[in-house]
Amino acid sequence: MAELEKPRLGVAMIGHAFMGRVHSQAWRSASRFFDLPMEPRMRVLVGRDAQRSKQAAQRLGWVESATDWRRVLERKDVDLIDICTPGDTHAEIAEAALAAGKHVLVEKPMANSVAEAQRMNDTAHRARAQGVHAMVGFTYRRVPALKLAQELIAEGRIGEVRQVRAQYLQDWLGDETAPLSWRLDKTRAGSGALGDIGAHIVDLTYFLTGQRFAGVSGMLDTIVAERPLAAKVAVAAGGIGGSGGGLGGGLGTAVEEPGAVGMGPVTVDDAALVTARLTSGAPVILEASRFAWGRKNALRIEISGSRGAVSFDFEDMNVLHYYDATQPARTSGFTRILATEPEHPYLESWWPPGHGLGYEHGFTHQVVDLVRGIAAGEDPRPSFEDGLHVQRVLEAIQHSSGASHQWTEIHDQERS
Repeated sequence: MAELEKPRLGVAMIGHAFMGRVHSQAWRSASRFFDLPMEPRMRVLVGRDAQRSKQAAQRLGWVESATDWRRVLERKDVDLIDICTPGDTHAEIAEAALAAGKHVLVEKPMANSVAEAQRMNDTAHRARAQGVHAMVGFTYRRVPALKLAQELIAEGRIGEVRQVRAQYLQDWLGDETAPLSWRLDKTRAGSGALGDIGAHIVDLTYFLTGQRFAGVSGMLDTIVAERPLAAKVAVAAGGIGGSGGGLGGGLGTAVEEPGAVGMGPVTVDDAALVTARLTSGAPVILEASRFAWGRKNALRIEISGSRGAVSFDFEDMNVLHYYDATQPARTSGFTRILATEPEHPYLESWWPPGHGLGYEHGFTHQVVDLVRGIAAGEDPRPSFEDGLHVQRVLEAIQHSSGASHQWTEIHDQERS
C-alpha cells in the first residue's frame, strides 16, 4: 500500500532501437530492486513508424505508443522524456521538453556540436529554476567497480593523479563489407568512434579523477571510406546488434536485393588517438576504435597516482584492480577486487557476493540516481554542464586532427 502512495513519475521514451531496449529494461526493473522515492510509470514509447512502435511498446513494457513526440510533450501524465535517438535530434527534443516542464534524460553524446550542447545547457539552467532537471546518459559511471574506483581516488588511496591511460575498443566495423548505417553518417551521428565510444572514456576520465581536460592533440582516421548500403548486406548472426540491437556491423555477405543502390560514403572517423592534459597537468592517452578485432566492448582505463593505481576492463566488468604502492615491494602487487559485496556501490539491492552484474544493470542504476535526484530537487550527475565539457573535448579533438594534430586548449566557461 505504501508503494501506491508514492508520487508517480510518468515517462515517455523516444526511440526504441539498441538504447531504447536497454533503457526500457532499466525503467522496468529500477523500482523492483531499489526503494525509490517516486514510482516510474512507462507511459508511452515514441517512434517514427506507427506499427513498429506499437510492437516495440508491447514487447518492451510501455503502455502505449505514438509517432509525434511534440504531442507527447503536451501530455499531463508525462513528467520525463528519455531521449534514445541519433545525436542530430537530441538538442531539438531536449530543449522543447525542458521548456515544456519535462525532466530529461538524453543519451550520450549530449549533442552533435558545442553550439547545440551550449543551448541545451542554457535551457537546462533556466528549467532548473522551475524545478525541472536534466541528465546525460554516460552509463559507465554506474558500473559498481568503476564507482568504487572513483571513491578510492577521491579518498586519496592512489595519491595525486599522475597519468591516465584509457581505451575503448570494439570490432564491429572491422569487416569492410559491414553495411552503412546512421552511425557512419556525420550529419546524424556527429562523429564516429570519437563520439560514439570515445565520449565514454573522456567522461570516465573526468568522473574518476574529478578533473576536467585542459587541452588535447588528436588524430582521427577513416579506415574504410565507403561501405555497402544496407539493402545489399546480410549481417551474419553474432554481429553486434544482430538481434535488433542497432549496432549492425558484424561479418556480412553482400546480397543483391531489388532496389539495392550500391556503396555509400563513410563520413565519420573509424578510430581516434588522443594525447591530452588534465587541469592539474597530468598527461592522458586515449584511444577509441571500432576496428580492433577480437575486442567486443573493451573499455579499459588505468589511472596511476603517487601512491598507487586502479585498473579496469569492462570485458571483466565486475572486477577492479587496485595497487597500493605503499606496501613492501616483497609482497606488493595489484589486488583483484570482485565488486559484488553489499558494501560496494549499488550492490545492496542485488545478488549475493560473487553473483556478478551485467551490462544492463548500469542503466538500472542510472534510473535510480535520476529518480532520486529529481525527488530531491537536484540535477543528477552527469549534468548538462558535464555533458557540455565532454562535447568541448570532442570538438577540440576534431579541430586538432584537422589542423595537423595541433595542440588545442579547452576553455570551459563556468557558470557563476
